[in-house]
Amino acid sequence: MSLKHTAFAAGLLAAAPAFAADLPKKSAAAAPPVAAVSMFDFAVGGKLMSDYNFRGISQSDRKPSGTAYAEGRVNFNETFQGYAGVQAWAVKLPTDPSAEVDLYGGVRATFGALAFDVGVMKYWYPGETEFAGWVKSADFIEVYGKATYTINEMFTVGANLFHSPNWLNTGATGTYASATAKVTLPYDFSVSGELGRYFLGTTDGFYLNTPLPDYTYWNAGVTYTYKVASLDLRYHDTTLSKTECSLVTGNNSSAAPVGIGAGSNSSRWCGAAFIATLAFDITSANLK
Repeated sequence: MSLKHTAFAAGLLAAAPAFAADLPKKSAAAAPPVAAVSMFDFAVGGKLMSDYNFRGISQSDRKPSGTAYAEGRVNFNETFQGYAGVQAWAVKLPTDPSAEVDLYGGVRATFGALAFDVGVMKYWYPGETEFAGWVKSADFIEVYGKATYTINEMFTVGANLFHSPNWLNTGATGTYASATAKVTLPYDFSVSGELGRYFLGTTDGFYLNTPLPDYTYWNAGVTYTYKVASLDLRYHDTTLSKTECSLVTGNNSSAAPVGIGAGSNSSRWCGAAFIATLAFDITSANLK
């Protein structure tokens, strides 16, 4: 969920002075007119993935998935931008929702090489079905803050913080913190990676007051970008065991799905994964 900002330019008029008092005065030459830049912007895009991996955990049962998004933006000035958007994902989860739909909005700010993004996201899982009459909806809300610093044209580093007071509607808190790095290479290639830690609390009584395991997640990969399209090849992994994975996800890969916190089953959703992603992103800027 890997941002663009619009800058404004002002034209200057220059006058050509006379070299002698008795020479005729030359008219000032006006600079070419600068096209007005709208304060409104947009972005649309999508991805095809060999697996939908969210912070180290498969959301599509280790099978191919797809997503599409649309985002509207308002450029208040050269520093601040407001945005709101919606993104839908194809998923395969224990409660069998028809999709994951993310509704989000926030503010982005750029101060030279330093950029910030602060916002809130609603994770909505429409069409969920109960399992054995007792699994409740997994809808939840998360707030986030992101920062990136561009060291130079080649190196970029970042930090992210996400928090939910009711992670997956289990009653447990969920806080995810990570650091990122990206190296831009010649010929439109780049390599990047992320190292994060997920801190999970204890579920409510509906899920038997179960302590959920904290875990570490990392990824590393290479991306090739051509105009509005990109191809990403990436390795993902976590420190979760198969038993812990089942506890966190509610999935039992060797049998029927179960509820979060129920039993000590085994799930393969959290193990090492190599994922290929083909993406495209279109904004009003790259349509010009």
